[in-house]
Amino acid sequence: MLWRVRAGLPDRPGALAELAAACGRAGVNIQTVQVFPDGTSVTDEFVLQVPQDWTRQALHDLVNDAGGQTVSAVPVTTAALEDQPTRYVQAVRAIIAQPATFPDVAAHLFDADVAPSDGAEDVLEMTVGGAATIQIRRDPPFTATERARAAALAELVGQVLDAQTPPAPQQTGATDPDFVTDGAIVTALAAGKVAGRAEFTEPEPGEPWPVDLWVDPAWHRRGVGTQLLAGVARAARAHGAEEIVLTAPSDSKAVLPMVLAAGMRGRIRMAGESLTVRIAITDLRV
Repeated sequence: MLWRVRAGLPDRPGALAELAAACGRAGVNIQTVQVFPDGTSVTDEFVLQVPQDWTRQALHDLVNDAGGQTVSAVPVTTAALEDQPTRYVQAVRAIIAQPATFPDVAAHLFDADVAPSDGAEDVLEMTVGGAATIQIRRDPPFTATERARAAALAELVGQVLDAQTPPAPQQTGATDPDFVTDGAIVTALAAGKVAGRAEFTEPEPGEPWPVDLWVDPAWHRRGVGTQLLAGVARAARAHGAEEIVLTAPSDSKAVLPMVLAAGMRGRIRMAGESLTVRIAITDLRV
């Protein structure tokens, strides 16, 4: 049986060797090791193969007795044995192919969760393109090395998505849609036909204002969704909204690039089959 174990060890010669010797005496095989230095201490992460009848408490006792501190242990599959640089490359590929999966992919990469459970978990925040914010959480604290990796991951994804985002139209031509705002509804009209539509509804006091946004598939990747989002955000703000919330299917490829292109700051979460983006509009400049 495989377990992923994290423990703080003194940053001194022989500390890791003592733990390895204790594992050997107990019949526990160390499959992988990662070392995360942080000042005078070190966080070590192991994937351990242990006897079938071992429990989490048995692992805690083994590592504690060998000098480990702040020990955590979770059961894992053989996927935990994958090469770490390979996992990061695969994560980038998955996010670029399906940007809406960023929260879930990042959570899997760092053995974390997207949604909070008891509110006591450590939080890792990643900002994509200076606009979209993604948070993941877990009980074992994130190390400085992991935070640096997460920042690099978010920066890379933001750069690729920015390069893929179609530029906003520079001038209005016969084939470009007009954007018409009527109360809570913003409509994109092209040659008299609806190319897209966005609408906000007033919520209960203290809640973000829900936004429903739709773009005709024929107009995807032409900046229509970005302009609809900006237009409905302006309209909602004019009616007193401070924050809007946009919900889309979790397999949507356009939501994250659309938020980035609109220059808005959004907090992105994925739950089940839905992707939710909460966007503060009090300081909206569009």
